[in-house]
Amino acid sequence: MTSTVKAKNCELIAKRWALALMELACEAENVSKEDILDDLIQISETLNSSEELSDVINNPSVSTEEKQIVLCKIFQTNTMPIVYNFLFALNLRKRVGIIGEIAKEFAKELDRLKNITHVNITSAIELNEEKREEIKQKIAEKLHKDIVVDWGVDSEIIAGLIFNIDNNILDNSVRNKLEDLSRTIIKG
Repeated sequence: MTSTVKAKNCELIAKRWALALMELACEAENVSKEDILDDLIQISETLNSSEELSDVINNPSVSTEEKQIVLCKIFQTNTMPIVYNFLFALNLRKRVGIIGEIAKEFAKELDRLKNITHVNITSAIELNEEKREEIKQKIAEKLHKDIVVDWGVDSEIIAGLIFNIDNNILDNSVRNKLEDLSRTIIKG
């Protein structure tokens, strides 16, 4: 299996687990989805911060029971019961190693439920706060969503803006228009 296929497979598996956890969170009363996400991130960071711990969790020769004892000692008292039980289920299915990817997918699902979209906008020059807010408002109105913007600057685009919305790129830069014109001229 190629690394791209493996990554897509891992992403799909993580998405399924994240959706299952979100479904549980929606059914549970008085459970904050944001707190669940915080716990998932904390677990992922803890597992990644210790090479020794990561080796134990990802080692197939360590039994599920032994891993559960380790996970219990570390996480049972400082995570929400719903998250700890989820971690227990992950361990039984030998999926603890993808907790970081599950956290990312859970965050995406939480944004979807909150009607939030992340947008990357690249401009040729640094934009002032007023202009940024104006652009942000126009995009929010067009998408009918709340948006979170990650701003970037790339002087090579000459002028204009490049928008990346959910991996859909709208390139309104002068560089792109010049490249299009060049291709048209070459085709004759």
